Amino acid sequence: MRIWLDGTLRDADDAKVSVLDHGLTVGDGVFETVKAQDGTLFALTRHLERLTRSARGLGLPDPDLDEVRRACAAVLEADPVPLGRLRITYTGGLSPLGSDRGDAGPTLVVAVGETTRRPDTTAVITVPWVRNERSAVTGLKTTSYAENVVALDRANRAGASEALFANTVGQLCEGTGSNVFVVLDGEIHTPPLASGCLAGITRALAVEWTGAKETDLPFDVLERAEEVFLTSTLRDVQAVHRVDGRVLTGTPGPVTAKAMRVFDERAASDIDP
Repeated sequence: MRIWLDGTLRDADDAKVSVLDHGLTVGDGVFETVKAQDGTLFALTRHLERLTRSARGLGLPDPDLDEVRRACAAVLEADPVPLGRLRITYTGGLSPLGSDRGDAGPTLVVAVGETTRRPDTTAVITVPWVRNERSAVTGLKTTSYAENVVALDRANRAGASEALFANTVGQLCEGTGSNVFVVLDGEIHTPPLASGCLAGITRALAVEWTGAKETDLPFDVLERAEEVFLTSTLRDVQAVHRVDGRVLTGTPGPVTAKAMRVFDERAASDIDP
């Protein structure tokens, strides 16, 4: 593996970040995960726009997007995986211990690792913890991911691949690394951004391409939805066949199956929609 670190392509063993980097000590950083397929990146422009929004939300300088694009091209040229997860990480950089940010400037890391295509269906669980839709970092894709790690570990131990959160007012919000859609009376609905969910790139495309409605949804909608599916960079559109103990038969259902097909067709026709 070759990794881009602060302007240089390095071997993995030489790609070292200081133990005093603010991204490590306090989670002061943002990131993007981009799908790499046969040496190309899907929806890169949208991902870079969100990277900038997240950086601004933390008060970090805007990332140099020309450098980020060069870095992405360099790591893909060094390792053109058939299907991969390209990770862009941008942190507050070398800083004093504590929450105050230093003046050394941000750290930029870009790396790619091979992955496999997700199954067409998956199981999810709900968790008792909530997303704070009024948090200072709501809607930002930050490296402060500990609550997602805890929730995902619970999901994995329950034989599921994702955990779903409500927000503080009991509305359906999102997963640890995905957005959630439900089908009610044959129509697709997904929580609005005001619920506190991340503005997922795949979510936005799915809304645009399927006509899904952004709707405030009670958390218990998962107990009665006709169909449920997830979206994310590496899942694309993935049907849910079990929510906690509830099994959804005939998964993927007809509405989800159509959404999966439409997404695949539209994504194949435009690499950077």
